[in-house]
Amino acid sequence: MTDKIIKRPMTPLELARLGGGEIAYIRPIKPAEASRLIGAPIHVEEGTTLYAVCHADGTPLAITDSRAGALANVLEHDLKPMHVH
Repeated sequence: MTDKIIKRPMTPLELARLGGGEIAYIRPIKPAEASRLIGAPIHVEEGTTLYAVCHADGTPLAITDSRAGALANVLEHDLKPMHVH
């Protein structure tokens, strides 16, 4: 018997359960996306890369101006960091 693999997007609840709530991911974002995530304007120099720290389900936890700052935030909250490319 052959096992079939069904590909489908994960639901937000499935993503939230991923890693038992212990995983956060870090990804680079543009200031416009950061403003959208937090619901307020962000004033930084044009071309600045920011870093979003998010729970597995995509809920933003923090936005920083450095990858090191994002990693420190993840570790401060006792989460396991994952990097998204």
